[in-house]
Amino acid sequence: MIAAVVSLTLLGAVLGLMLGFADRLFAVEVNPVIAQVEAMMPGSQCGQCGFPGCSAAATAIVDGRAAVTICPPGGKALAAALSAKLGISLDLSDVVDEGPKLAQVAEEICIGCCRCTKACPTDAILGAAKQIHNVIREACTGCGNCIERCPTEALTMRPIPVTLPHWVWPKPQVA
Repeated sequence: MIAAVVSLTLLGAVLGLMLGFADRLFAVEVNPVIAQVEAMMPGSQCGQCGFPGCSAAATAIVDGRAAVTICPPGGKALAAALSAKLGISLDLSDVVDEGPKLAQVAEEICIGCCRCTKACPTDAILGAAKQIHNVIREACTGCGNCIERCPTEALTMRPIPVTLPHWVWPKPQVA
């Protein structure tokens, strides 16, 4: 019994040291600017920008292959923050910011086809086959991927209602 415990302890220690050495030897250098830009992005991995996720979009922005206005969920605030971070001049007059929106299911026309659940990148839509679906407000990023997949047009994008938990004091106007 003692021999088995000692041998497994030694085996674990040797393999742990080998993994630590391999981690340092094969470490991938990451551009710190890309990591900072990715941290500024929403992180919803919705794909509205045309890239497979926020990491690829951040890499494209830093490399200059994409504009800083590429992220629709981030809106004008993210575009301004990214332009300040990267030192890029930016004209925000062309950027349309409709504000945050959430998907909403019209229960009377939902047929339960489950196409919307497969298109949702954050699994914000609940429902089973041939059952009425519903949207989890806290998980919905407002990407709109589910809207184009719904054959009955039961899903719509609605602005987030101003309630006490979501209310924000408006910024003063510059005179």
